[in-house]
Amino acid sequence: MGRVTERRRVLRIRDGAVSARPDTLVAEEPLEIRLDGRPLAITMRTPGDDFALAVGFLVSEGVLGAAEDVRNVVYCAGAAEDGSNTYNVVDVRLAPGVPVPDITLERNVYTTSSCGLCGKASLDAVRTTTRFPLAGAPDFRVAPALLAELPDRLRAAQRVFDRTGGLHAAALFSPDGELLDVREDVGRHNAVDKLVGRALREGRLPLGRTVLLVSGRASFELAQKAVMAGIPFLAAVSAPSSLAVDLAAKTGMTLVGFLRGPHMNVYAGEERLALDEAADPGPGRGYAPAGDASAPR
Repeated sequence: MGRVTERRRVLRIRDGAVSARPDTLVAEEPLEIRLDGRPLAITMRTPGDDFALAVGFLVSEGVLGAAEDVRNVVYCAGAAEDGSNTYNVVDVRLAPGVPVPDITLERNVYTTSSCGLCGKASLDAVRTTTRFPLAGAPDFRVAPALLAELPDRLRAAQRVFDRTGGLHAAALFSPDGELLDVREDVGRHNAVDKLVGRALREGRLPLGRTVLLVSGRASFELAQKAVMAGIPFLAAVSAPSSLAVDLAAKTGMTLVGFLRGPHMNVYAGEERLALDEAADPGPGRGYAPAGDASAPR
């Protein structure tokens, strides 16, 4: 617990000068998630917020939808050679009456982009399983100028990234730009699960009036996690995948990619952008010159 960073000796070379020094690295360890005592999944994560991570994962799996669905969450005995607890095994115990999903050794997690299902089956699975349809989410609009400020606010809140440079981050913002919560993890999907899990444990699901910002790309997996938590607005500093765009369009989620300063691409749900409050720079608004693959296209 609390092993967010570790120190390692490195050989540093700068302009031909060689020196040995300690370096701070982000910790990465496996977390086994159990459901009522039965193994469910293993994810590589940065230790910390493990209970929220496990609960958030189960929200994205459609198992949980409210704090009352959880009886308790506990650490199980680990497997350290000296017999001490590794704090790498978490068991989520469901409240009486909450259905336990079928768990097999060949379990197929429909909510991951590597599940082996076709795109249409994946989209339909999320659309029909979410407890919080985005069509019922409260209406709100975000000005592009405000949206452009969010990556800097996220970056300023990344405390561990400043020491390691090796963490993804996910943050929840209100429609007026207030930072509601931010989590960091070696895996971007884990950072989102930690956000969602904390919200469930605090009784804040669905997250209907929030903007989810992720520090990397917007994959199908991240889009489905947003949909399953009732988040109507997903923004990413990098590119979305084609299936993420399809999911956003099918579920009514707003999806913004390449959010970098005043430049951004809106792939779905443009009705939540207050475009009348944006200055019109002319043709190609929000797009970078052709050929610049590192910027909005």
